[in-house]
Amino acid sequence: MADIMLHKYVHFIGIGGVSMSALAHILLNNGVIVSGSDATKTDITDKLEKCGAKITIGHSADNIDNQTLVVYTAAISNENPELVCAQEKGIETMERADFLGKLMLSYKCPISVSGTHGKTTTTSMLSTVFLKAQLDPTILVGGEFPQIGSNYKIGSKNHLIFEGCEYVDSFLKFNPKGAIITNVDKDHLDYFKGIRHIRQSFNKFLKLIPDDGFAVVNADDKNTMKCLKGVKCKIIKYGKKGQWKPKNISYNDFGCGEFDVYNNKKYVTRVTLNVPGIHNIYNALSVFACASYFGVDKDVISQGLSEFVGAKRRFEHKGYLNDAPVYDDYAHHPNEIVTTISTARKITQGKMWCIFQPHTYTRTSALLGDFAKVLSKGDNIIINKIYAARERNTVGISGKDLADKINGAIYIEEFEDIANYLKANVKKDDIVITIGAGTITKLSDILVK
Repeated sequence: MADIMLHKYVHFIGIGGVSMSALAHILLNNGVIVSGSDATKTDITDKLEKCGAKITIGHSADNIDNQTLVVYTAAISNENPELVCAQEKGIETMERADFLGKLMLSYKCPISVSGTHGKTTTTSMLSTVFLKAQLDPTILVGGEFPQIGSNYKIGSKNHLIFEGCEYVDSFLKFNPKGAIITNVDKDHLDYFKGIRHIRQSFNKFLKLIPDDGFAVVNADDKNTMKCLKGVKCKIIKYGKKGQWKPKNISYNDFGCGEFDVYNNKKYVTRVTLNVPGIHNIYNALSVFACASYFGVDKDVISQGLSEFVGAKRRFEHKGYLNDAPVYDDYAHHPNEIVTTISTARKITQGKMWCIFQPHTYTRTSALLGDFAKVLSKGDNIIINKIYAARERNTVGISGKDLADKINGAIYIEEFEDIANYLKANVKKDDIVITIGAGTITKLSDILVK
């Protein structure tokens, strides 16, 4: 079926996921009958049910009736009873990334925000600017976006702003008209064979963009620049080596940047951010270049960027412990942790307390030395047990192996024990940061309570 919206009745296996739920809401908004199943009942499934979706907790062949399409996530096994039943009945089945790629064909200009780091923040920034410019975009974000109070927004069919993730080459199934590439780094080594393989993947992705499309790329990132060979769409470079440059950078007491925007050596305007770190100056600059491509007024872009207060779990201020501020950050790669610690350093008056939960066994094993090196730049390092996510521990590694490589670091497995330790040691003017892409965010909630 050429137009995905022509399906009458679509079932989602794993409908409670962030991305799957957003796709289900888009179909509901377009009059499609939606059903779905998930392992557990959550606020997400409750919201879907209130919007008209038929939700079942638990997977069973009985959930497959007369649907015209069944969509499933990559985490669903081939033995899933619903997937097996759909295939036996001859119902069309489609993996989530394929479905999203076909959904893009319903939009005039799908814009993919891609890159190893910074996708969620940059997607949210770009969305803020497009909303400020009253362009009414449809938005799909990989995390909660405070300005819209959700991970999605259903807008017009003109602009679709979404995250394009490289893991297992998912973004090669998409149909972008434009893209932002924040950076290209060594990650997801349970799938990719190394940085060369990753660059090849990003090069293939950029070649998906039609000749009359565009790509906004980080000119200061060497790996990104190596991905441009044979790419025929319009290339817009940002960074100190790019067409769009940041100059006269300064920071306030909270580490938030302010900078002049230059385009081809010509002053454009000054931007003041309310999110900290040099990485967010680069994210904002990419958004400025992208929005300018669409003719958005420079003052509107500047205002939109200044109103952006961050995506959830991106150096998010959660509250206080013993009068010390507690922040929660999604960083789960060495280069992201460097940025997080550097940002925290700018606003720390007392001691810095960093609690890191490694994410996946393969990443921890492959980048063990890099993790130890960057975490050593922090103070009072506490390592939590590894968050397995989709993996089994086939490499025989533990969080303690990482703690043992960091001078002065300690290993504590349970959140309650970490909380008690911090409660007894953290003082006013210190700063506490929970770091990781897994369940470590729950610890920050425990701390501020």
